[in-house]
Amino acid sequence: EGAYPVTVDMLAPAEARELLSRRLGRERVTAESGAVTELAELCARLPLALVIAAARAAVRPSLPLAELTAELRGAAGRLDALDAGDAASNVRAVFSWSYQQLTETAAAMFRFLGMHPGPDITAPVAASLAALAPASARQMLAELARAHLITEHRSGRFALHDLLRAYAAEQASATDDPAELHAARHRALDHYLHTAHRAAMLLSPAKQQLRLGPPHPGTSPEAIGDEQQALAWFDAEHQVLLAAAARAAEAGWHTHAWQIPCVAEHFFFRRGHWLGLTEVLRTAVDAVERVDDIAAQAYARRSLGRASARLGSYAEATVYLIRALDLFSLLGDRAAEAHIHLDLGGSLELQGRYREALTHAEQARDLFRSVGDGVGQTGAQNNIGWYHIRLGNYERAIAECHRALTGFRRSGFRRGEASALDSLGYAHHQLGDHAQAIARGQEALRIFRTLGDRYDEAEILTHLGDALQAAGDHQAACNAWQQALSILNDLQHPDAAEVRTKLQSPQIVGDLAPIPDLTNVRDPVR
Repeated sequence: EGAYPVTVDMLAPAEARELLSRRLGRERVTAESGAVTELAELCARLPLALVIAAARAAVRPSLPLAELTAELRGAAGRLDALDAGDAASNVRAVFSWSYQQLTETAAAMFRFLGMHPGPDITAPVAASLAALAPASARQMLAELARAHLITEHRSGRFALHDLLRAYAAEQASATDDPAELHAARHRALDHYLHTAHRAAMLLSPAKQQLRLGPPHPGTSPEAIGDEQQALAWFDAEHQVLLAAAARAAEAGWHTHAWQIPCVAEHFFFRRGHWLGLTEVLRTAVDAVERVDDIAAQAYARRSLGRASARLGSYAEATVYLIRALDLFSLLGDRAAEAHIHLDLGGSLELQGRYREALTHAEQARDLFRSVGDGVGQTGAQNNIGWYHIRLGNYERAIAECHRALTGFRRSGFRRGEASALDSLGYAHHQLGDHAQAIARGQEALRIFRTLGDRYDEAEILTHLGDALQAAGDHQAACNAWQQALSILNDLQHPDAAEVRTKLQSPQIVGDLAPIPDLTNVRDPVR
């Protein structure tokens, strides 16, 4: 008769609220606005689920909507809560109509997706999860998308709502052998761990990397070709990595719970995602308490100490770093000890304790020299130069940082090169050589923008603004500080207050036209 199918998306938030208002009354919906918003999301903004939830609330007018929302919050119980008593108005039954039309392999893929931590998944991960070839995994995901059991919300990235995830997990428990489900979880976690390890080695070849065991059979970690691919992979997957580490800790997969965030740590530092990293690292430290592995305890504490220092929790950072140093000393790992001395120096410098920071940097240099780590030794030398700047020893600092710059360029370590250039620029600024300071700062800024290291980009922009201000170019200084402030606000970093103060100085406010509020604008160069 000329009929054709129409794809209907979930309701928009305003439409979901309107549906509930019509069934429950605007006064009730307005009075519990927050509960209504959460209720709509828990129902996936699916009309059938919303209607069932509204019906339950309508027959109990004295029931606070917050109580109904609390009932629905547990994913497993949510399907029971959205059962209206017959197949035509039962969310579980409606899902089953689509599920039963799947091929056997696609149905198995759907069940496995119920164990994935979310928020979304790609074909390579799905291939490892189900122990399939990547091409077969793509075909299964396409079949699930055609059945509207998953959604390709971005190109190559597939998601399913918690209601469907709960249904998939329920079907997996009823259908699949527990050992098979255990192996699928292991493969998914190993996929993220081993791919992250490959990407991390490209992002920071100088960083001490963990030694991982072989991936579970059937796992196919992704090939990462270069630094830009590594950064793109982490950008796409970092939310999933946090979710995977948290899920691993909840399920007792203690090794994955600490190794995933520790392997991915450098990316989170480069992008400034310290809040999420710190939260999952706290879970990781709890996890390693349950395993008889001194190295695991040392690495997890070191990572948490570094992240805590970046967030300004210096006392906590020191406790974790000193404990990690003791554990690595017990293991006889002198290279790891050297790295922690650098971490302790960085934390002390943030507190203005430059003399103590210098001592730790010198200890790190000597340890790196003893194990033949040239790049590590060069990094420590740059830190030594930086702390001499902070102590006012500018000529000594320039000599140290020039040696570090030569070493970094010889080894091809671009991030180290940019750090040494920033150090030199800052030293020249302190000596009043503003032209050299600006030139070195601009060189460093170009490199850090190429690397995508947001916090260090903000720090260099701040230093560059200082040099431009001292040279009398107030407009250029203002522009540099505004870009730094935008990044620091985005990172929710406490350094934003200092940059904001620079922008509000009488000289800037008096000499320039009113400064637009760019605190929420991203730097277009990135």
